[in-house]
Amino acid sequence: MTLRIYNTLTRALADFSPLEPGHVRMYVCGMTVYDLCHLGHARSMVAFDVVQRWLKASGLRVTYVRNITDIDDKIIKRSLENGETVKALTDRMIDALHQDADALGIERPTHEPRATDYVPQMLSMIGQLEHKGLAYRAPNGDVNYAVRKFAGYGRLSGKSLDELQAGERVAVDDGKHDPLDFVLWKSAKASEPDEVKWASDYGAGRPGWHIECSAMSCELLGQRFDIHGGGADLQFPHHENEIAQSQGALGEGTFAHTWMHNGFINVDNEKMSKSLGNFFTIRDVLQSFDAETVRFFVVRSHYRSPLNYSDVHLADARAALKRLYTALDAVTPAEVTIDWQQPWAARFKAAMDEDFGTPEAIAVLFDLASEVNRSQSSELAGWLKALGGVLGLLQREPRAFLQGGQDADVGAAIEAQIQARAAAKAAKNFAEADRIRNALLAQGIVLKDSPTGTTWERP
Repeated sequence: MTLRIYNTLTRALADFSPLEPGHVRMYVCGMTVYDLCHLGHARSMVAFDVVQRWLKASGLRVTYVRNITDIDDKIIKRSLENGETVKALTDRMIDALHQDADALGIERPTHEPRATDYVPQMLSMIGQLEHKGLAYRAPNGDVNYAVRKFAGYGRLSGKSLDELQAGERVAVDDGKHDPLDFVLWKSAKASEPDEVKWASDYGAGRPGWHIECSAMSCELLGQRFDIHGGGADLQFPHHENEIAQSQGALGEGTFAHTWMHNGFINVDNEKMSKSLGNFFTIRDVLQSFDAETVRFFVVRSHYRSPLNYSDVHLADARAALKRLYTALDAVTPAEVTIDWQQPWAARFKAAMDEDFGTPEAIAVLFDLASEVNRSQSSELAGWLKALGGVLGLLQREPRAFLQGGQDADVGAAIEAQIQARAAAKAAKNFAEADRIRNALLAQGIVLKDSPTGTTWERP
C-alpha cells in the first residue's frame, strides 16, 4: 500500500511520493522560546516525531527541520521583566525544551535553526518582495506585505480576502494599506535593547514572525520541499502568510507541496488557555504521569483529531500502556527484524500508510499483546516490542515501567519488605504477612504472587 497523507491545502487524501526519490524534506514550525513548553507543544512535537519515524521506517531518508523562534515581542517583554538578556532567556528555554522533548522520546530534528541566525536570508527575501511590488515601506519604518497583491492568498484557509477581512480585528494603522497586511520588518524602538536590533537597508530593526519560516525552510530544504507541518492554530494567518511570502518572492509552484496540521488540545473539553486557568506545561504533567504515558496518550489519537486532556484520560492511558508492558513482562521478547510482509507488521503498515493512522496501529499492538498472553510466544513478544518501537513506545524494561520508574533505593526497600513477608509466611505468621501486603498497598504498591515468586507493580 502507498502512503497517503491528508493535505490541508487540497483538503484531500493523496498518495505521497517525495519530490526527490527516496528523500523526504520536512519543515515543522517549532516553539517561541519565552516560556516552558506546554501540552500543545507536546502534541505537535510527538505528532511530527511519529511522522518522521514512519517515513524512516518506510525506507526513506528524512531531512527534518523544526525551527526555534528566538526573537519576538513576547521574548523581549519577558527578558525585560526577568532582568536578563534575550540570549540568556532563550538559551535557558531552549535547554528546557530539549529536556522536555528528550523525556517524551522525541528524536532531535536534522536541523533546529534559530531565527536570529537567519536574518540576512530574511532581509534578502524581503528585498525580493519589495522589488516585485509585494512589500512596501510604512511611514513608521516598518516594511509590510501587501496581501491583496498576491492572487493566491486564502487558498490554505479556504477563505476569500473579503471573508478574512471581515474577521480581522486589526485596524488600518501604522501605515498599513489594508488590515490584512502583515509586517515583514519591524522598525527598532528606542526602548528596545540593542541586542534585538539588526542593521538593514530599512534602518535598524528586526524581522516579523512569519518571514523567518519562509527564509529558513527555503535555505535548508530548497525552494520546493515535501511537507510543511504545524498546529492547526498556525494554518491562518502564519502558514497562509508563509505561502504568500515564499511564492511571492520565488514564484508560483515553489514552497511546500503537502501541508499537515495536528489538531488542537483541549482540557476537559475546553481549549487550553492561560486566561481560563487550564494551562499546563509539559513539566506540570510529568509531575503526575511518566513521560511514556504522556507520549502514548498523544499517539493513540489520530494526529488531526482534537485531543482532550484530563487526569482521567491520562490515568486511562497509563492503564492501557500497562496492559502492553504486562504482556512483555511475562515473556522475554525475541529479537526480530521487521519484515512488512509479516501479517502483524502488514496490518500495522496498512494503518500507518493511511495518513499515519496511529489509533489503528495501536489496536494492532493490543491484539498482539492478547496473542502473547495466550501463546506465551517470545517471537510475538518480539514483534510487539519492535512495532511499538516504530512509534517510540515499549522500549523500556517492562518491570521498570510497571514499577513506576522508582529509583534503586525505593526498589530495594520494597524488595526488602517482600522478603520480610516471605519470611513471615514461611514462619506461618500470616497476620504479619498480610500487614506487610496491606502496608505496601497503602503506598500504591500491588504484590503479585506466582509459583516463581512475588513481583510488585504500581496500578
